Amino acid sequence: MLVIPAIDLKDGKCVRLLQGDFNLSTVYSAHPSDIAVRWQEKGAQRIHVIDLDGSRDGLPRNRDAVKEIAGAVDVPLQVGGGIRDMKTVDDYINMGVNYVILGTVALKDRNFVLDACAAYGGKIILALDARDGKVAIEGWTESTDRSPAQIASEYEGIGLDSIIFTDIRRDGMEAGVNLESTRMLARSVHIPIIASGGVANIHDIEKLLEARESGIMGVITGKALYTGALKLEDAIAKVAGFA
Repeated sequence: MLVIPAIDLKDGKCVRLLQGDFNLSTVYSAHPSDIAVRWQEKGAQRIHVIDLDGSRDGLPRNRDAVKEIAGAVDVPLQVGGGIRDMKTVDDYINMGVNYVILGTVALKDRNFVLDACAAYGGKIILALDARDGKVAIEGWTESTDRSPAQIASEYEGIGLDSIIFTDIRRDGMEAGVNLESTRMLARSVHIPIIASGGVANIHDIEKLLEARESGIMGVITGKALYTGALKLEDAIAKVAGFA
């Protein structure tokens, strides 16, 4: 199971939001590439980068910061936020991004997702962000009436690398990962699931490891790393030593 540190970009800086609220942000660094290098040095095998401004506005807003991160590290990057057309997918892949994350567009333009997977099989990740069991879109500012499992089932067998499942209520709160909902989604599809939202400490890593046979391939962690509640090297060692 991969432990994937998160870098959220807002106005070119590395920040963390509480429950996706743009008014509740904490700046951790004005130089996101330095943070990426730090995570690489601590053993990260993949880094998660989200353009928060892009997710809200519907087009990339932190492209320069992403490019700088891609040039600073050697580990694979998965990047999302405001990716709504093939030109943006092409640009990120050509920039050195390894995995492109599609979220809002999956509910609005299925053909685009199919085209992206056809062009870059194994390099496309679907992001499903849920609040109270229903998927939210447009940078979490709009709610839908559809469940993550309903949407995930529509994308079986098209070549996705994985699905990121985020519990918005827990994101940035260090309240503990929503293990049951994550496990239920993983069991409902054959696409590997990456858990996200609420990781508080090493115990959440242990819980996910125990449930990994359900189809959980990784976990994204952000605030707990930045506050020191979780050390990346400890989490990676825990995964490596899990039998």
